[in-house]
Amino acid sequence: MSENVTARSPIRPAAPLAVVAGWEVSAARSDAALTITDSTPLAKVQVKASAGGALAKALGVPFGRAAWDAGELVIGAGPGQWLVLAPPGTGASVARRLEGTAAESAPGEFVSVTDLTHGRALVRVTGARVPDLLARLCPADLHDDMAPNGAAFRTSVAGLATDLVRDDQGGTMSYLLHCERSAGQYLFDALVAAGGSFGIGVTGFESPG
Repeated sequence: MSENVTARSPIRPAAPLAVVAGWEVSAARSDAALTITDSTPLAKVQVKASAGGALAKALGVPFGRAAWDAGELVIGAGPGQWLVLAPPGTGASVARRLEGTAAESAPGEFVSVTDLTHGRALVRVTGARVPDLLARLCPADLHDDMAPNGAAFRTSVAGLATDLVRDDQGGTMSYLLHCERSAGQYLFDALVAAGGSFGIGVTGFESPG
């Protein structure tokens, strides 16, 4: 592999391999109706602040929801807690920008901004049968009325505490699953095993845009 590789996901990439923004990733492509992708290379920045404070207003995304803003996905991950997903390699710059936003909009608030990129794993599953797949591993009700596009919540997936974010792609149902780095391979393997009868295909990571 190239000497330029600086980061690796905890999830083993399927051959063939490539390098995207300094990350070793799978270059596999699948045309299956149900796919799984290791999205760990995305930058992941956690923000903690007052749930009803000025920074919460500036972020504009409430607990339990997720929304895109200028190429970043802002997730209301908990009361007074947000997760911002951004293109690979931007974690440090996103964190600095959020710290600047906090200083300008909420100078009197306690705010914590932490780049979690290398400490977390992120998996995406996409396809109309995603609810059937997750139903085998997760007790949550994923019907549209309970989990519409943009919903964000924490639940158990294969016995693992996992953040789920519905983030449809081109009109096709898609979920992001976020967990601790040490559990990334376990979560990926559990999803692949559960999706075997649905013909799940592994498709490699592509940087947004």
